[in-house]
Amino acid sequence: MTVEGTAALDGVLHVDGVLFDIDDTLVDTRAAFGAAMRVVADRYLPHLDAEQRAGLVAFWRADEHDRYAQFTRGEVSHRTQRMGRANDLHRAFGGVELDDEAYEAWDELFDAAFAAAWAAHPEASDVVDGLVAAGLAVGALSNADVVYQTRKLEAAGFGERVPMLVGTDTLGFGKPDPRVFVEACRRLGTDPARTAYVGDELDVDAHAAVSAGLVGVWVDRPGGRRRTVPEADIAAARAAGVHVVTSLAELPAVLGR
Repeated sequence: MTVEGTAALDGVLHVDGVLFDIDDTLVDTRAAFGAAMRVVADRYLPHLDAEQRAGLVAFWRADEHDRYAQFTRGEVSHRTQRMGRANDLHRAFGGVELDDEAYEAWDELFDAAFAAAWAAHPEASDVVDGLVAAGLAVGALSNADVVYQTRKLEAAGFGERVPMLVGTDTLGFGKPDPRVFVEACRRLGTDPARTAYVGDELDVDAHAAVSAGLVGVWVDRPGGRRRTVPEADIAAARAAGVHVVTSLAELPAVLGR
């Protein structure tokens, strides 16, 4: 962390702890999806031109049928949502329909390339170090399984600095349900009102955290949104108390001012 970033935490803190989302908050998951989509295109969608290939990641992240949200609500399994998304992708880009056996091979290829590309955002490690040095409790709450996300944190270099506290398998559902935020605070050992939740999604991360009684911080990186976010929604979130930053490097100033 920079000297200025550390100094921002020298004053009276608004929080005692910080909970992080993982994907596209600490870890550059969008880039990892790009690596996975390149190998998927090579094997399953070789007919695509460069422009079409460039649209694969945006389509995958948009998840227009909200299949991942169904998983986080406990309505379907992780396998079901990912197989559905794989076939959505193939239908949109001219690939073959994947049956159970074909999907297993597809997922093995996808997941190997995805996991091999897990890496932290450039500023994330220094920011975490600065928060820990300032005496804040730090942990992670994510809409994925605990073991899987623990692997991701370790691969991205966070090790034990950011323990994975709550995933979708902890209570059987995930964000934006307020109970997952409260449970994560309980495990972190902090009062929700004195805990910040930092994530890249305005609705299920920052706004949901505020609704659960936490301090919500939305990391709105340039070009990083999965879907269009109406300006009215951003204004409403700000009015509700959501803080907006464009990089984790801005987080210390938000927490220490």
